[in-house]
Amino acid sequence: MGKNRKSKRQLVRDEKRAKKREREIEHEEERDIKKQRREEAQQEALAPAAADYVPPPLDGIYDENAFSSAPEGRRGPNTNFEREFFGMLAEEEQEYFRHADELLELNDFPSAEERDIFLQNVYKEMRGKELKLASSQSCSRLMERLILLSNTRQKKSLFDAFGGHFISLVTHRFASHCCEKLFLQSAPVVTQELSGEYEQEPLPEGEEETEAMKSSMEDLFLLTLDELEEHLGFLLSDRYGSHAMRALLVILSGRPLDQAGTKSLLQSRKKEYITVEGAAANASELSSQIRAVPSSFTMAIKKIIDDSTATMDATALRVLAKHPTGNPTLQLLLELELTMFGKNKEKKEKKQKKDDDEAETKKEETQSEITLLGMLVPDAPAAFADNTTQAAEFVNSMIYDPIGSRLLETLITHCPGKIFKGLQQHIFGPRIQSLLRNDIACYPAIRVLNRLSREDLADAVEKSLPEMASFVDKGRFNVIKTLFERCNVRNGTDEINSLLKALTSAYGNDWKNLVPKLCMLDEEVSEEEQKPQSTEEVGEEEAQEKKEKQQPKFQTQEAKNKAFMLNHGSQLVAALLAIPGQPSKAIQSSLAALKPAQVMKMATTSHNTSSILIKALQTPAITPTFHKVLVSSLLPHVYELATSQHGSAILNAIITLPSKPAEPNAPAVPFHMKENIISQLAQYERDLRETWLGRNVWRTWKGDLWSHRRHDWVRWAKETDPETARVAAAPKKREDKEKEEAEKKPKGYLGKNFDPKKAKGFAGNKKFEKKEVSA
Repeated sequence: MGKNRKSKRQLVRDEKRAKKREREIEHEEERDIKKQRREEAQQEALAPAAADYVPPPLDGIYDENAFSSAPEGRRGPNTNFEREFFGMLAEEEQEYFRHADELLELNDFPSAEERDIFLQNVYKEMRGKELKLASSQSCSRLMERLILLSNTRQKKSLFDAFGGHFISLVTHRFASHCCEKLFLQSAPVVTQELSGEYEQEPLPEGEEETEAMKSSMEDLFLLTLDELEEHLGFLLSDRYGSHAMRALLVILSGRPLDQAGTKSLLQSRKKEYITVEGAAANASELSSQIRAVPSSFTMAIKKIIDDSTATMDATALRVLAKHPTGNPTLQLLLELELTMFGKNKEKKEKKQKKDDDEAETKKEETQSEITLLGMLVPDAPAAFADNTTQAAEFVNSMIYDPIGSRLLETLITHCPGKIFKGLQQHIFGPRIQSLLRNDIACYPAIRVLNRLSREDLADAVEKSLPEMASFVDKGRFNVIKTLFERCNVRNGTDEINSLLKALTSAYGNDWKNLVPKLCMLDEEVSEEEQKPQSTEEVGEEEAQEKKEKQQPKFQTQEAKNKAFMLNHGSQLVAALLAIPGQPSKAIQSSLAALKPAQVMKMATTSHNTSSILIKALQTPAITPTFHKVLVSSLLPHVYELATSQHGSAILNAIITLPSKPAEPNAPAVPFHMKENIISQLAQYERDLRETWLGRNVWRTWKGDLWSHRRHDWVRWAKETDPETARVAAAPKKREDKEKEEAEKKPKGYLGKNFDPKKAKGFAGNKKFEKKEVSA
């Protein structure tokens, strides 16, 4: 009898379970301390809701410490609620839900049906305990995983369980994450119900259908908003409630949920990412694109903006604009107001001009309306001409503030053209060069550059040219990049050449110094950067521990600044490479002059530098040998590239390039270099198969085809060549060769050994007989 061998997947699962069990045994001694902490948390929860942040005062008196030093237990005008305490789970219940959390985290069920049955059993056990579970420190993660795997009917049941308690949940440290997850996962259902694509799931046996399950998801969201309506002013600056508020605003607006900008707006950098293995494949496509939302959601956004700003004056808004928690929410409110309602107002005003009487009445109504933009910069754009006005003071106070400048960026990006012209003419235009020099004010100034006309941009470039050396010394590479990109968009060739000349003069008047200086290739590499960043196929926990060791949590300010400079410098090189003409020629000449060690450092140390090499391979060459020189410097280090996290992408990009250019100077890599690379990979085939990155490179290059059917590999490798080159290089059939030879011969030629007597149709022909006699 042979031994039952476990699969690799089972071994990894057993190892994870064993590690978790060891952790539980190690923490048994600390359970008494945890119980004591729970009792203290219970006593704090029973006290009145103090809230970490108090909304700004409404009496017009500016209190500088209104947000930070408010006494515990103080209530603002919109905090008239008692945070509820929902009780605690018993030890047996905690053990059951902890075990269910482990099973859901692994998601190693034999089939989807068995997983659905398990979820139904967990929901049955959780019935009546949803609020306790959501507010529990150890079990709230289970609630988030349940929401990820739940169907629409189960999500609606959670809305029903949370109903009436949302204000306490969204302001709770752990339950707020569950509410955010429920909102974001339920958003695509609204669009499906609106388009009629939604199909109701069958009701499980023994379960009764509640009113919430019969209701549409749109109605459930609107009921939630009705519950939070009284406390909007408080939620703007609450530490936990503001995140739920932003999630609701994004859902109501129909913006994509999976974009990087949306995620950074909703989540902080310290947020723990709760996920389930394989759950990402079940994510709806609606999360990554703009969603259709009902008209009631648009009206709800308008009401939220009006209600949240109706109780605030200009002073309170200025305090909120500099508040670390309230500023992102205020940014989102301002952006939604300008993008969703600003254009509609302009269209209405154009229609109103047709009738003079109607226009006068409606203009009076619009003037009486209070908007968020009007409260921030009243009487704009005329007020910007006087520095003593409230609008000019607001802009000048926000330019150099690290938090308030972010709100100013949103205002500059989305404000109407009239207001932007006033900002440019009176505030940013006269001192654009000094603002671009500052480490905080440069970001609003960059937003201004993105909206400038060609004439104003040329004026800004002329003022900034004397400051180019200062930009380089202070590392303002993002400013230089924006100047180049905007001049390219506005077809300012003269401005581009003058900027390139100023940048080159800052680096010794030699193009060869651009890439080494901007990508920091001359500096010594730390030991952590010298290690090849390969990722082996190991368990999730081991890979996470490995990443944490390679990237320590604590970084010095010098290391952060170095990473910041490298990131922006690499972006500048990539931007110059994409601009045709002198900028692209300068970068290509600098890359071609690099030493092989410097090219390898670019290929293996960071994603930013390796992406430059990939873009260089895909960019048309100024000199015919540019791509050949670049690849030849990488040939001695093929195995190191294949096992490197960043270098493997360069190898994969090389095989996609044709061997012969379709046009002069088009991207191409000679075929003999590709053969050299695949032959080196074949020597390390066994080592490559042991790593995930190596297997990926071997599969992309079709190494198995090279090993067994080399002629097929050659044909496959030349598929990227131009059609004319492939036809010329393809082996020709015998019939095709005979046709070509016949076409080359003159008409009437019958060959050297032609015998007319033997040929059919020529017997008795007098012409051929006479020729024979004469011969």
